[in-house]
Amino acid sequence: MARTIGSHGPRTMEAIRKAGLRLIFEHGYAAMSLRQLAAEVGIQSGSLYNHISTKQELLFDLVRDHINELLRQLDRALEGKQRPSDRLRAFTAFHVTYHMTRKREVFIANSELRSLEPKNYQEIVALRGAYEQRLADILSQGAAEGEFDVVDIQVATFAIIALLTGLTAWYRPGGRLTREAIVAAHEKLVLSGVAPAAASGPAKAKRTPSPAGTARSRPKHR
Repeated sequence: MARTIGSHGPRTMEAIRKAGLRLIFEHGYAAMSLRQLAAEVGIQSGSLYNHISTKQELLFDLVRDHINELLRQLDRALEGKQRPSDRLRAFTAFHVTYHMTRKREVFIANSELRSLEPKNYQEIVALRGAYEQRLADILSQGAAEGEFDVVDIQVATFAIIALLTGLTAWYRPGGRLTREAIVAAHEKLVLSGVAPAAASGPAKAKRTPSPAGTARSRPKHR
């Protein structure tokens, strides 16, 4: 039987959150029971109610805290960046790096959104929208300043986030590529989609076309 670690205090709440995160990730929100959660933490089932009132509250808190942390860290990553291309690189590097290390949180925030009650669902969707808007603002700024060529800001925003988040399905620590190499590859993919010149580095000098009538011959048609 698991050792009882006590029914009060921040340490117990942290243990509940960690256990809940793992159990929801491994079994799904619907399959996880509060009895199972209490056993995992090592407390009596009734003691859980000193910390959480319902399983729904736990899920909502886990997802909300994840997205709030995402927003806080993103804003720090963008500090001091002025040019749209620099801001887009910073957004890409942050998003990729964060998602490499928060696989469980990301998976639950995406797959269990459907399990949230309507009021909780609306709050989480609003927070997700705030994160997406950060990227949309970067793209809009770049398009307005002529640095990006974006056909539709909203479509580009959703496409870029889907591309960057997709690594959670295949990334494994200790693989063939370093984290830095993976970040660089994603930066190039994103920048090449909206600003090819920025993705390839400084523009090369254009070759001056040969004036008409010079000795430079035209290819013969056969």
